[in-house]
Amino acid sequence: MILGSNLRTIRRQFFSFSSSVLLKVNCSTSSIIDTSRCAYRTNYSNEIEPCSSSFVTAAHALRNSRTAVRRPRPRWVRARQQLSKMAVDTDTDAYSAIELALDSVVKIFTVSSSPNYTLPWQNKSQRESMGSGFVIPGRKILTNAHVVADYTFVLVRKHGSPTKYRAEVQAVGHECDLAILVVESEEFWEGMTFLELGDIPFLQEAVAVVGYPQGGDNISVTKGVVSRVEPTQYVHGATQLMAIQIDAAINPGNSGGPAIMGNKVAGVAFQNLSGAENIGYIIPVPVIKHFLSGVEQSGKYVGFCSLGLLCQPTENVQLRNHFKMRPEMTGVLVSKINPLSDAYKILKKDDIILAFDGVPIANDGTVPFRNRERITFDYLVSMKKPGETAAVKVLRDGEESEFSITLRPLQPLVPVHQFDKLPSYYIFAGLVFVPLTQPYLHEYGEDWYNTSPRRLCERALRELPKKAGEQLVILSQVLMDDINAGYERLAELQVKKVNGVEIENLKHFCRLVDSCREESVRLDLDDERVIVLNYQKAKIATSSILKRHRIPSSKSSDLIDEDNSLELGLACSS
Repeated sequence: MILGSNLRTIRRQFFSFSSSVLLKVNCSTSSIIDTSRCAYRTNYSNEIEPCSSSFVTAAHALRNSRTAVRRPRPRWVRARQQLSKMAVDTDTDAYSAIELALDSVVKIFTVSSSPNYTLPWQNKSQRESMGSGFVIPGRKILTNAHVVADYTFVLVRKHGSPTKYRAEVQAVGHECDLAILVVESEEFWEGMTFLELGDIPFLQEAVAVVGYPQGGDNISVTKGVVSRVEPTQYVHGATQLMAIQIDAAINPGNSGGPAIMGNKVAGVAFQNLSGAENIGYIIPVPVIKHFLSGVEQSGKYVGFCSLGLLCQPTENVQLRNHFKMRPEMTGVLVSKINPLSDAYKILKKDDIILAFDGVPIANDGTVPFRNRERITFDYLVSMKKPGETAAVKVLRDGEESEFSITLRPLQPLVPVHQFDKLPSYYIFAGLVFVPLTQPYLHEYGEDWYNTSPRRLCERALRELPKKAGEQLVILSQVLMDDINAGYERLAELQVKKVNGVEIENLKHFCRLVDSCREESVRLDLDDERVIVLNYQKAKIATSSILKRHRIPSSKSSDLIDEDNSLELGLACSS
């Protein structure tokens, strides 16, 4: 009877001890988000001590009793002890990660001024924005590119400090939405610690996003789990790169903050899914390392490689039979090749790409990734360094071949973005000429795809360059004057020729007009439209039009620099 009584007493005390520990864990986990609940931990800690002491005393008495019989612990006891230990370990890891992040995560204050593509000679009004960043080895701060895009002034502030320090942008990669900041102040670096980069987390692994989201001025931590890992459209750079989806909220201001897993960085928070709740995305470590290694090797952002191919899945059986694919073969069909890519000289339309660097490509264009996951083979291409070669296995006319193709970043005919630089323009006789860019089309509003000129939109999304440096030059608007009366309806058309010479880009167009030796200048546009101007009268009218509209120059700074370099070269040669 005494033994049974002791066992009942020990069991009751064990339940009390286990419940206290579990409540402490839950409270501690919640306190990561709301620090006002930390008082509960102290209360529960005070209750644990006598309970734990009684438990140990009773256990020793039982062990020393001659009548005690050793029996294996019940399964529910072992399970509860294991669960308690796991919860305490997880709680400890989470708190150590947060404590580490507090000395590394900073708040970024940016003043920016975006270009005005409608009036390319001036900027839009400046605006202030905030974001997050964290310290990495080498006394650098890693953040998002969109946090500092079109910046004019950048400040950073440490957690718990009232002082803001001036920061300089060292490198920006708009495609991968990453940027590096440096701070010269020695005072800023006192007490700061850097975070180490980890690896790609597995599905359902927990991560903590640390940053300064809107709704408050102090640091914030939200927790979530990994939902999926796959190539995703990066909104800022309009590129397709690897991303990690998590179920933690990522709000404005969180951008650039680290996602912590254990005691290392699993990624950088950068965007959320519009119209959905608690769906955020972080940039994974492989993309971060690719960006950092490129900056370290060349001193600037080098970009992500591309094969320059447009491919079609071969999931249809009749399609595979037509291109003589055997039943065991899988791959994708080459539909279009960028003329500026190395693949243009090697591959042909209607080739079937079977494998990339020895990795078989499925009929839907995916390759194996980790444990029973699949991603598009573009991921393998993008992780290559510029100048590296890849072995591409191809089926052509029923015969297999393997080619070595050099990879490098490729620029589209119409730039997708143009951050941190002023737009190019050239004004002649009140006619404003600009190169076609997607930011120019964005001036038509959020629904620019439907509201912008259809022909320009289609060219921006589908046409490929035929030679390096090629641009589509358009007449964006007409500043009305007697010299150009009647030409105002020709705005938004592409300019193709100057006095019969096909133009390559805006610089070439500018040189052709400025070097005109004929009485008249003829411009051939889309739809077989023509503009003819008396050259001397047009030059005189240009200066009066610029003065009337308070435009400082008829050319953008890049075209002026081009003219100065040409004049300097001619002077040196003479």
